[in-house]
Amino acid sequence: MSSTADAPLGRSAPPDPAGGLVIAKPAVRVSRLSFWYGKTQALHDVSLDLAEHKITAFIGPSGCGKSTLLRCLNRMNDLVDGARREGEVLFDGRSIYEPEDDVHELRKRIGMVFQKPNPFPKSIYDNVAYGPRIQGVRRHKALDAVVERSLRAAALWDEVKDRLRDGALQLSGGQQQRLCIARALAVEPEVILLDEPCSALDPIATAKIEELLQALRRDYTLVIVTHNMQQAARVSDYTAFLYLGHLVEFDETAKLFVKPRERQTQDYITGRFG
Repeated sequence: MSSTADAPLGRSAPPDPAGGLVIAKPAVRVSRLSFWYGKTQALHDVSLDLAEHKITAFIGPSGCGKSTLLRCLNRMNDLVDGARREGEVLFDGRSIYEPEDDVHELRKRIGMVFQKPNPFPKSIYDNVAYGPRIQGVRRHKALDAVVERSLRAAALWDEVKDRLRDGALQLSGGQQQRLCIARALAVEPEVILLDEPCSALDPIATAKIEELLQALRRDYTLVIVTHNMQQAARVSDYTAFLYLGHLVEFDETAKLFVKPRERQTQDYITGRFG
């Protein structure tokens, strides 16, 4: 890859985007993953490991493949007509794309929170209890315990404990997003994927979500897509920079933002393009 500022970015991936970085205990391993929407190739031969109980951020300009990569991690892209994949995503040492595997079970273990808060038009309580009920939990005491545990984990319990039967749509945007995180936590995932979870929130709500993510990584592996490089620098342990579907560089966040190996990474994080 050329190191000149005007090099044609994204023509080919670096031989080793991780620069020798070894993740000792990966929760998820992406191996030579390519992905197409019809004839359009969105990812090119991407390989990286996602560290257990850490936060990994995907950064890069719009259309670079961040959300596509994220959605490959729990097969959300299966829902897109004409989508096609090559390569593997390994979870617990096993491909998540085995044809006999239950995709619903996968999405229980690898949960997802979307860009816009999307609570169901139900009560706060019923939003959090929805997943456990689908899984067969019926006893009121058991559901009560799951709802309280999940709302506490999402740092929302103290704000809503006296109005659990109120409609979720009455909450503020930031509260709705934390409710969606609580809903994901209720089914006890191991990995949580977050696709620009703060892009629709004000700075105060964003700060609460970021504080929450730092707390959650004690118990969960987190992967966040963000356009906000300051956010990636604040909250993540590892950062992957993508451009035109290629993984340009992957490293510990502190190293990538302070002394990136690739000129393209340097140009992006300093605002020279993107």
